[in-house]
Amino acid sequence: MKKTMALIRRNLLIYFKNRQSVFFSLLTSILVFGLYLLFLKGNYVSALNDVVDHNPGLKGLITDGDINAFSNMIMLVGVLGSALITVPFHCLSTAVNDRERKIDYDISATPIKRWQIVVSYFASAAISSIIMTGVILSLGLIVLKAMGGLYLSATGIAAAYGVIVLGSVSGTAFFMPIILLYKDGSSLGAFFGIISAVSGFVIGAYIPLSEFSESIRNVCGLFPGAHITSLLRVSLVGDVLDKMDTQIAGLDGGMFVSAIKSVFPFETYAFGRDFDAKLMVIYVVGVIALCIALMIPIYAKNYKRK
Repeated sequence: MKKTMALIRRNLLIYFKNRQSVFFSLLTSILVFGLYLLFLKGNYVSALNDVVDHNPGLKGLITDGDINAFSNMIMLVGVLGSALITVPFHCLSTAVNDRERKIDYDISATPIKRWQIVVSYFASAAISSIIMTGVILSLGLIVLKAMGGLYLSATGIAAAYGVIVLGSVSGTAFFMPIILLYKDGSSLGAFFGIISAVSGFVIGAYIPLSEFSESIRNVCGLFPGAHITSLLRVSLVGDVLDKMDTQIAGLDGGMFVSAIKSVFPFETYAFGRDFDAKLMVIYVVGVIALCIALMIPIYAKNYKRK
């Protein structure tokens, strides 16, 4: 166990000491935040205001503060969802760098077992993701609280941190078998560029998945990141919508909140059906189990002792 912990510590130090690595692992999240400030927030606020304006009975019940709080939470969900993809991926690149520089020969030559080496890469990437996304969530909640636009219960906050842990583990597990197939950092970097470009669309950070066709939504729903983002939406945005619904007091028969949920779904569409929170958790856990079962034999085949 001490050997495994030593390798985990070593991998964590490699990631956190490399400032460029940390920055690039958060680049997609920074882009999501930048796009939100430039025009996404304006689009969300404008769309919600139009709904209120076209329903005179809602005026005075749905305030500008409610709309801003909703938009800010949607932004925070997008930033977290993208970070839960790119941070574990970037930290796992240590395995490929070790292979390229033949450091894996030295590690494999030690008495430590293969599964312990794999676990050290896996655990360090998951821990890095938990730390980084946990910090982002904490800072986001503090800023929103200071702005006076935080409508979130203790249960919602606890659930959000729980989803962060699940998302970190699932993101690491999902990418680990893929990354172990790469032999050099340049090809992995090219693949990371593709992941960075498409991840925001897969989780609905740029455009809500409801805007895509059914077939595209089906494909996006195969990735655990889409389910994790929906779970974050449930935990972070649900209380804001509940507050709005309470203020409306049933005057619209719940149609306002239902319309919002149809655009920013709290469920994930996959395999031709909608997954609720329980099914999303089950699916993500299943993906984790499958990927963990695959990563040990893949490592044993591609990282041979010399």
